[in-house]
Amino acid sequence: MVKVIASTVRKGNVLDLDGKLAVVMTADNIHPGKGTPVTHLELRRIADGVKVTERYRTTDQVERVYLDEQNYSYIYEDDMGFNFMQPESFEQISVSKDVVGDSAQWLQEGMICSIALHDGLPISIELPARVTLEIVEADPVVKGQTASSSYKPAKLSNGARIMVPPHVGTGTRVVIMTVDGSYVERAKD
Repeated sequence: MVKVIASTVRKGNVLDLDGKLAVVMTADNIHPGKGTPVTHLELRRIADGVKVTERYRTTDQVERVYLDEQNYSYIYEDDMGFNFMQPESFEQISVSKDVVGDSAQWLQEGMICSIALHDGLPISIELPARVTLEIVEADPVVKGQTASSSYKPAKLSNGARIMVPPHVGTGTRVVIMTVDGSYVERAKD
């Protein structure tokens, strides 16, 4: 653990709050016209998943925990969670559904993900920025829509629903951002 200034804390960092580890969900530095600048942090405790809000002066010291990050390949999902394998050592690890969260819908077999470990336990997971999926169902284009600003709903092969431009139809492979599930472009393959 290392003491750092509160204003340097970013989303994804892990802090030690009185002996309990917490992942930073959002970090905002607030500079009011009058008064002391503060850092507003929203955290999720790793042990029990409880969300916590903390406020520090920007110059306050907080304890940051550095984690061991390794790349793992996604294998499958079972009752215990999501199973990954380390490509070099073939060591397998199970990551709970709480840690993966909403990102689970973008996981694909063989996908390389970065998993942060603390004392051998998975704390957080980072998926690749983009994923390519096929559209299995797309609504027809409504006459009169302009191509520049209108989008239509579509269903992907993984069951997720997204908004796509009118020219994209069923059977088209598209690139999606894993952070927010937004359409990027048609796949080039």
